[in-house]
Amino acid sequence: MSVADLQYLLGMIGTVAFAVTGVLAVSPRGVDFFGACVLGLITAIGGGTIRDVILGVPVFWAADLNYIWVALGASFLAFLMNRHMTRKEIFKTMLYLDALGVSMFAIQAAQKVIWVEFGMPLAPILLGVLTAIGGGLLRDVLAGQPTLLMRREIYAIPVTLGCILFVALVTWLPQHAVLIGVGCSALIMSLRSAVIHWDLHVPLWLTIQSKENAVHSKQDSDSPPAH
Repeated sequence: MSVADLQYLLGMIGTVAFAVTGVLAVSPRGVDFFGACVLGLITAIGGGTIRDVILGVPVFWAADLNYIWVALGASFLAFLMNRHMTRKEIFKTMLYLDALGVSMFAIQAAQKVIWVEFGMPLAPILLGVLTAIGGGLLRDVLAGQPTLLMRREIYAIPVTLGCILFVALVTWLPQHAVLIGVGCSALIMSLRSAVIHWDLHVPLWLTIQSKENAVHSKQDSDSPPAH
């Protein structure tokens, strides 16, 4: 498999994953089929569109409409599937699919930035993170729910670590770019899955809080668990 093939595969998997999360995010609100598919499409292509505008290159889905058709197809299937899921199942599924999407899009974007030699060496990391979380941010804002980035749950950190490792290794070992890309995608997915499974959060001392909120948070953490 060539680097170009890997990049295309990562993009398609990420497109499917993010399109499904877009539909699941609004399913509890009873949105109609058209609205669900529009949100699924925006979630799937939003981050990559922002990336390509910044890079000043043709937007990826305009050059290959398969991204649009795949996103719409995944949105349609998610619209049918969510009828058989509880709200808890929908939320958990959305989190894991979001983890899959960010792991694919982060490495795909970083590789694309390296190809065009834009803002080396920091831009591949920054745009990798932006592409990975951009669609999810648009999804959560349009769905009217708190974004994953604004919660204490560890979200952007695994993506950033994966992008840094990818750029460093590809710079040193460009002949192994495919293997490195697969490995770094798996690393991001594994870290995010661990965060979701064990409900890991950023420590309170690393969060921005007012004095009043800090006191309330400490009281909550010191209080005994309810039985």
